[in-house]
Formats: sequence, structure tokens, C-alpha cells
Amino acid sequence: MTNATPARGADRPALIVGLLLLALAGVVYYDASQQTITSNYGLGPTAMPLVACAGLVILGLTHLAVAFRGGLPKPDEADRGALLWIAGGLAGLIGCIALGGGFVIAITILFASTARGFGRRALAVDAAIGFVLGLVIFLVFAKLLTLLLPLGPLERLFL
Repeated sequence: MTNATPARGADRPALIVGLLLLALAGVVYYDASQQTITSNYGLGPTAMPLVACAGLVILGLTHLAVAFRGGLPKPDEADRGALLWIAGGLAGLIGCIALGGGFVIAITILFASTARGFGRRALAVDAAIGFVLGLVIFLVFAKLLTLLLPLGPLERLFL
């Protein structure tokens, strides 16, 4: 008799995630290679998709390594209340933009509800912080980068 423990197979969730990440990297690479827009100066439009592809390959390979080295750690139980606050914030962001509320108000909703989901109880303060961040981001995009984010009544005051 031997004291050797039987070989355990690969951790299935880590293996599946690793393979999916590698497949996604392949799709991103294929999409980047099919772009016909070129650049006359330095980096072209395929640079960032290739960087993302490299990151996905690294993540996929490390998931495969983890799958054969003991697997992923078992996750803790999810906090349903926190998930509902964050999902509600995302729904609020989508709804606000879809209904014409604009970027700043949408980001305010998302920031405040995400902070609440992470356990903060100062909803009014978080809404104020989210408002300021949303306004700064909007102004940077609109004035410096000349890119328009979704407009609402508030954003039209600053254009």
C-alpha cells in the first residue's frame, strides 16, 4: 500500500473561465486584425484591442494554471442587499440616460447607490460627491476632449 493521495482533476470553474478568457482573446484578436483603418502616425486603432487581447491571454493562462494547482478559493456568501443596491444603481443609470436625464445625474445615482451597497450610510453626501465627480468628468470630456456624453437639461447649461 502507498500513502499517495489520488490525483484530483482540474478545478472545473477555473478551467472553464480560463478557456472562456482565451476564447474571448481570440475573438478580440480576430476583430483587431480585421480593422481596415490605418494610422499614418505611430499607434493605430488596433493598438488597444491588442493590449486587451494580451491581458485576456494572461488572465486565461493564469486561470488554467490555478485550475491544475488546487483551484479557485471557495467564495463567501453574497450580500444580497449590497448586490441589490449596486444593481439598482446600474438600472438607475441606464434609466436616467434612456429617459434623457443626462450623464451627471446618472453618475450621481450610480455613485450614491454603489457607495450604499458597499456599506456607507451617508447617502446625501455620496450623492453630492457623485454629482461633483460626474460634472467634472462631463466637463473634461466636453471641453478638453470635445466628446459629448449623454446630454440632459443640466449638461445643456454647461455647453
